[in-house]
Amino acid sequence: MIRINLLPSGKKKPLVLPPSILYGILAALISIIFIIGFSFYLSKQVSAKEQEIAVKEQKLKSLQAKLTEVQNYEKNNKEVREKTEIIEQLKKKQIVPLRLLDEVSEMLPKGVWLTNLTDRLGAVSMEGYAFTNSDLVTYVQNLKNSKYFTNVMLIESRQAEVGDFSIYKFKLTFNIKV
Repeated sequence: MIRINLLPSGKKKPLVLPPSILYGILAALISIIFIIGFSFYLSKQVSAKEQEIAVKEQKLKSLQAKLTEVQNYEKNNKEVREKTEIIEQLKKKQIVPLRLLDEVSEMLPKGVWLTNLTDRLGAVSMEGYAFTNSDLVTYVQNLKNSKYFTNVMLIESRQAEVGDFSIYKFKLTFNIKV
């Protein structure tokens, strides 16, 4: 008897892929490996840039703090300069009243006394009494000869009676040279 085996044999034929499919699979694998490698490279680049940004932000914060310190220093320095200028101006202005009082009292002859002295921005007005008219004229001449006073003018001179004495009441004005 003849036996016919219709079952497939235990030996399988090797699967032979055409070269175009093989090259396609190989190209796909190489592309996947390249893409994975490139993504790792890019992620390392991104993390390096993030670290660089963090370092620069810290440096920026420290520089901003230093800038704030410099601005505060400049502000304080400006305030000190302004205060120093004000003090210097006050010292200069302090000399004028001192010189005024010193000159007025130094030139005051005997027999003349002052009752009122007013200084308004360099324009001085004075009131006082004198025993004689010649004492008053001497005082006005002394003021005119002063190197610190200008425009000395006798505004008023009146004879007045105080008790048993006859005296001269006067008003005069002048300007101060600064």
